[in-house]
Amino acid sequence: MTKADIVNRIAQETGMEKMDVQSTVEAFMRSVRDSVESGENVYLRGFGSFVVKTRAAKTGRNILAKKSIQIPAHNIPSFKPAKEFVDNVKSGVAVD
Repeated sequence: MTKADIVNRIAQETGMEKMDVQSTVEAFMRSVRDSVESGENVYLRGFGSFVVKTRAAKTGRNILAKKSIQIPAHNIPSFKPAKEFVDNVKSGVAVD
């Protein structure tokens, strides 16, 4: 599903204009992105959480140069689905 598919579905379900729905969806995504980029977690009850995770520093390997490199500690964005969401996917989606 793409952003366009989401916009179309919401427009059909609510009867709103697609342009209004698109600007709302983009504003939502911008708000979540801005919050996470500033280090603030976003909690959406029943859906999940957008959180900042810290990865520890580690030693990596450049296989072309055959040298060890130090990868510094860094933060990454992460999504953790709500328990109800996970349970619904486990019970409702067939395993291929």
